[in-house]
Amino acid sequence: MLIDRRQVLLGGAASLALLPLAAQAQTSEVVIGVIYPLSGASAQIGVDAQKAFETAAELINGDHDFDLPLARGTGLPGLGGAKVRLVFADHQADPQKGRAEAERLITQDKVSAIIGTYQSSVAVTVSQICERYQVPFLSADNSSPSLHRRGLKYYFRPAPHDEMFSTAMFDFFDAEKAKGRKIETLALFHEDTIFGTDSSNAQLKLAKERGYKVVADIKYRANSPSLTAEVQQLKAADADVLMPSSYTTDAILLIKTMGELGYKAKNIVAQDAGFSEKALYDAVGDKVAGVISRGSFSLDLAAKRPMVG
Repeated sequence: MLIDRRQVLLGGAASLALLPLAAQAQTSEVVIGVIYPLSGASAQIGVDAQKAFETAAELINGDHDFDLPLARGTGLPGLGGAKVRLVFADHQADPQKGRAEAERLITQDKVSAIIGTYQSSVAVTVSQICERYQVPFLSADNSSPSLHRRGLKYYFRPAPHDEMFSTAMFDFFDAEKAKGRKIETLALFHEDTIFGTDSSNAQLKLAKERGYKVVADIKYRANSPSLTAEVQQLKAADADVLMPSSYTTDAILLIKTMGELGYKAKNIVAQDAGFSEKALYDAVGDKVAGVISRGSFSLDLAAKRPMVG
């Protein structure tokens, strides 16, 4: 039989650690929906995520002599060795496709929980469907702060959000200023979905609190065919630090357009997303030497790998 979705709580995204609410539940498998962009401009994100989740499921289902959660022994020990079965869905970076795929996973595949989604705008609609059906949604890598402030009971986020990341950026600016670096003006550049909007709001607030002047706050249409006008504004502002919040195709277009218009930012501190993707560095890596981006990782890994610390 399949485990009832109300008997499962989701733990960490990396390990897919599942704990039963009913300790004596008997089941043969736990079905988890994994929803990511598997086609379109963000397809590589989904492909990478799929490989990661498949690896996690293999570690859980098999018996492996690794010092990792649930690696030793087969299956989920709290559920009598039940195996994890993953069902993947492609939202194509479209919130409405995400909504439809989430409903399909719940009503047809009978998933116990859903994990995803990379784009925060898709997480909005997927989490609403999960809330309606009372299915846990693990927001594995969505970083928009407003996602967890909607009063949802079935929304879970194991990772930091962009207010935390932006605070770390401003801590870094303060530390560099203390060393004598000139960092007084900032230019914010962000796409117009919830990811970019939330990021900009957090950075505007921090800039005011920390005493930095925002000389440009530019919102552009996501997946825009041209960023010429926006880059001209950035060039005119000539800020000490350019702070982009952009997905991959937009980030590539931004850097290409900057090159075409002869604008080289003094410093770039990016909000992850497109600036953490190999596709950007394959396309314009020669034009972004010295770019800094944020990323999330677990500090407890530093005990085993000092470079993490």
